[in-house]
Amino acid sequence: MSKESTSTVFKAWEATVRKTQAARKRANSIFGLSVDHDHDHDHDNSDHDDYSSDDSDYGPEDMIYNADKILVNGEYYTGQWCENFPHGQGKYLWTDGCMYVGEWFKGKTMGKGRFSWPSGATYEGEFKSGYMDGNGTYTGANCDTYKGQWVMNLKHGHGTKSYFNGDWYEGEWRRGLQEGHGKYQWKNGNHYIGEWKNGEIYGKGTFVWSNGNRYDGNWEDGMPKGNGNFKWPDGSLYVGNWSKDPSEQNGTYYPSQSSSDANLEWNPQDVYNIDLKDSKICPGEKVSILPSQKKLAVWRSSKGNGVKPRRMSVDGRVSVGLERPLDRMQMWDGDDPAAAAADRAASTVGRSDQLDDHDRDLVGLTVEERGQTKVSKTSRRQGETISKGHKNYELMLNLQLGIRHSVGRPGPSGTLDLKPSAFDPREKYWTRIPPEGSKYTPPHQSCEFKWKDYCPLVFRTLRKLFKVDAADYMLSICGNDALRELSSPGKSGSFFYLTNDDRYMIKTMKKAEVKVLIRMLSAYYNHVRAYENTLVTKFYGLHCVRLTGQPIQKKVRFIIMGNLFCSEYTIHRRFDLKGSSLGRTTDKADTEIDEMTILKDLDLNFIFRLQKSWFQEFCRQIDRDCEFLEQERIMDYSLLVGLHFRSTSAAGDLIPSGAFTPTAENEGDGTPKLSRADMDQLLLDPSRWASIKLGLNMPARVEKTERKSDCEFQLVGDPTGEYYEVIMFFGIIDILQDYDISKKLEHAYKSIQYDPTSISAVDPRQYSRRFRDFIYRVFAEDTP
Repeated sequence: MSKESTSTVFKAWEATVRKTQAARKRANSIFGLSVDHDHDHDHDNSDHDDYSSDDSDYGPEDMIYNADKILVNGEYYTGQWCENFPHGQGKYLWTDGCMYVGEWFKGKTMGKGRFSWPSGATYEGEFKSGYMDGNGTYTGANCDTYKGQWVMNLKHGHGTKSYFNGDWYEGEWRRGLQEGHGKYQWKNGNHYIGEWKNGEIYGKGTFVWSNGNRYDGNWEDGMPKGNGNFKWPDGSLYVGNWSKDPSEQNGTYYPSQSSSDANLEWNPQDVYNIDLKDSKICPGEKVSILPSQKKLAVWRSSKGNGVKPRRMSVDGRVSVGLERPLDRMQMWDGDDPAAAAADRAASTVGRSDQLDDHDRDLVGLTVEERGQTKVSKTSRRQGETISKGHKNYELMLNLQLGIRHSVGRPGPSGTLDLKPSAFDPREKYWTRIPPEGSKYTPPHQSCEFKWKDYCPLVFRTLRKLFKVDAADYMLSICGNDALRELSSPGKSGSFFYLTNDDRYMIKTMKKAEVKVLIRMLSAYYNHVRAYENTLVTKFYGLHCVRLTGQPIQKKVRFIIMGNLFCSEYTIHRRFDLKGSSLGRTTDKADTEIDEMTILKDLDLNFIFRLQKSWFQEFCRQIDRDCEFLEQERIMDYSLLVGLHFRSTSAAGDLIPSGAFTPTAENEGDGTPKLSRADMDQLLLDPSRWASIKLGLNMPARVEKTERKSDCEFQLVGDPTGEYYEVIMFFGIIDILQDYDISKKLEHAYKSIQYDPTSISAVDPRQYSRRFRDFIYRVFAEDTP
């Protein structure tokens, strides 16, 4: 080694030692540790020997030993250590005053432990992969206390919370808020027992005041809404329909026999304006930073300039060597290994010529080509814009004019309780829309046509149920931007159109499909109303256009649906999954498959792994939706799945979790990245949770699978242990095919030629069972 190089090394070493000694003194004052200075002196004298010889500092990489480490940024760890990670029992103190004491597994909090904040707040309980997860107790700085179940830093499951103002709640929680059945007790003696949703009283429940009055009935957004009765201690009773709007409030008062004149002056609106005024739900305390957001700094030396790499020794001494950007490894941050890989890659940009062979291999500059799956780095829009001269231009104008007429027409005041007559198949209305305009329609430049609305009140209410704003709905479909026609019709012969903002998809329908939808509309409405997380397609309108100005008066029926893949994320892979094998593969060559290709069951090469609570909810909802479709005699539906891969290379190769590559471009196409830090921000701010729902914008992992070469129709391949971080979208589509005579004949004909279990056309009960069996094989709970 040259004198100049030696001088540089020793200067760096001296500077680092000074930092470490100062940090050790600070840690000693905080933890009250006593240090044997003679012991330190002996070690200091031997530092030069350590630099030039191989000694016992190196044990087996899997050895667990006790360590007291003062890290380069002044943070402190004491406890069990293995392979440059806290592993076992240990205590970690951050410079901001946060502290964790408990069990570790390869650098992550895993098991039982206690995390404390500088504010005085504490959490004591179970951890999983850095998150508060399992059973635990959180005590806030304001003395709020929650004891119960947690999932990924959120109260989720059964738990009890005592508020600083004397209120308390015991019951079910979901994503950090009260949801399900629970009891809330106010300090003033009032209490509520019943259903909750998103932290508010919602559903059926009973409110009892301290004076003995009580309300039993329906609630919405924390207020009585719908059918309910109000009862006084003397037995008097008021029964009716409740609403905060006095014009919608109506009911009957029944006096008690003992006091027939009591409460005659009582006004139901007093419940809203007086009785419930002081019974507000106490807001929860916001946590400044979550345990999973804390970074753990660990010193890691590297090879270079002929210097032997050193570990930090047990007593806090540092190894000799220059600290480079590769020397510090951050854990608990972002996407764990994948994020660390990107950081390491970024640190090598512009200086790859300075790295030796070991470092090149370490950061992935030498990459072996293994035929990885490629995805497009640039997103393109689906379909062809329908401009003037297009064969369907007139039809598009008629459709837009009709939608504007239907949605803009005033309707009855919105209530979710519809009468059976609203679902009557005869509930349909024709409207003539001439070019010169009429009493009810404006003039337009298209040809004359007739417009039909099917069950308009039902679909108006569905749009309200799905929280679709009427003005936004009209703007998306009827604005100045043209619709886009997909390049080829589906297998059914239907054509598909997309709105310019991608929010809505319009599909032409056969008369038989319209009949099926009208027949099952009442059951569909009740199902989507009962289950907010339903995966079945959302329908917003059913219409028909008849072109009267043409030689042949052709009818075009169409349905307006939500577009499952309306997202700012690029959808890299699309799968249409049914659970059957006959004909369930794409006819494209591998080189022709792109982000618009719809892949099928035999093309699937992934297992989808969802976080525990989402997987449980997914299984419950699949069961509910399949039971609904089975009851309606529906078959041939499928689960449409879209994947956005969060880490891809510049060449479009997928980067597995934990891979090291300098060319990794996380979200290189300009779309947002939902890292662990982003997830934690979502958890901190409940108002942002709306962006993640079952089947929409869901962070997950997929595991690559491989099929055996000797098994032609192996539906699910064997797991390879190679994982990818993704954003998932999925939903059940094509739910308007009943098991009619044509499907029965198809089943009989194909059963002669093929295995009856491999074909798509089967009895709805058999179809539902096979579909669920397959879905539960390709979806699984994610485990660390």
